[in-house]
Amino acid sequence: MEISLGCVTSVIHTADWHLGHYLHGISRHYEHQEFLNFLLKQLKKTQADVLIVAGDIFDTANPPAAAQSQLYDFLVQARIDSPQLNIILIGGNHDSAAQLDAPASLLKSLGISVIGGITKNTDGNVDWQRLVIPLYNKEKHLVAWCGAMPFLRHSELPPASTEGDSLILGVKSRYAELMQALKNQASNNEALLLTGHCYMVGGNLSELSERKILGGNQHALPVSLFPDDIAYTALGHLHCAQTVGNHEKIRYSGSPIPLSFDEKHYQHQLVKIDLHSDKSLNIEAIIIPRSIEILRIPNSSSFCDLDSAISQLKQLDLNAELALEQQPLLELRISLEKPEPSLRQKIEETIADLPLRLLKISTAYAGNERGLADSIQEQRLEDLQPEQVFHRCYENKYNSAAPDEILNLFHELQENIQGTD
Repeated sequence: MEISLGCVTSVIHTADWHLGHYLHGISRHYEHQEFLNFLLKQLKKTQADVLIVAGDIFDTANPPAAAQSQLYDFLVQARIDSPQLNIILIGGNHDSAAQLDAPASLLKSLGISVIGGITKNTDGNVDWQRLVIPLYNKEKHLVAWCGAMPFLRHSELPPASTEGDSLILGVKSRYAELMQALKNQASNNEALLLTGHCYMVGGNLSELSERKILGGNQHALPVSLFPDDIAYTALGHLHCAQTVGNHEKIRYSGSPIPLSFDEKHYQHQLVKIDLHSDKSLNIEAIIIPRSIEILRIPNSSSFCDLDSAISQLKQLDLNAELALEQQPLLELRISLEKPEPSLRQKIEETIADLPLRLLKISTAYAGNERGLADSIQEQRLEDLQPEQVFHRCYENKYNSAAPDEILNLFHELQENIQGTD
């Protein structure tokens, strides 16, 4: 079909929903539902033609039933509210590719394209046609094509090369194959879009909530992955909304809610891209309102003494009418001269009548702000990332840091486990 001259195709880019997420044991279901309601309103308000969700739809490979219901209820409502909407969902490193792909045929009949992972044809070659998705505007004219690349696991890359970084070369090879399939379908009239769920060179990483995928920071991918003739590349994985270097048309949308206390300062957003028929772009950030306040005392990465923390707690201006699920989430960062056995009791007595939820107390010795919970025995297991446990076990056994080659093998093993369905 011919492109409609003078038309504008509106694309909404979002990612890293992490439905089913818990923060220190507290469900984020309410916040996610508020975000999804906001997104539905924005899709109608902007009369969007395309919605791209660039991976990490769920927080775990086996999400709870409530999280799955949230997703499918949203998709149904989006189709009811915006029948013209093209919806593209790709798998991230937190998602199970098989689980996302299971209902793909059914969802495709509703105009929803789901690409959990790459698959192969009976001849053993990657089915690139499945990842090449046509996009139509409200007048049902073909206006663009999207190469919907999901998160690439080691098992989905071509055989390792003997020269250079085999993992980066493998990812480049897969993107080159997708680009060829994309160009085989498109004419000169239609714009080309790409998706990805990966860590790019220079990306702003949130250490507390983002897994170092593709083997860690040493495998950050170069921007040369994406050709210049791509109109827009919608990325997921990094939770802070950002461009890749100075490339305005290669972006992370960021997560819609803060997934750790270190993300409380992020300005969470949707990215709206208006794609003109001459392939020029207008890009706009749509700020996502925060439904639950995230509090940290002190309001920085530093620590304060207990008396100061209690004083600041008493000065908080809080809404006593909020339901429990709407009350602010609190982290306290306390500096101590020595271990204080009654610390939690004193804090809980102070906040007993305050409408907030205490999620975490971080403690440090005065002077050096070294965490009292630095030993694995004192720190809650749920607060540790697998890589932290690995480092500590290795150091305890061998009295030295794990070398890069051992760490890379750990990352590969971890990724394979996460990808097991």
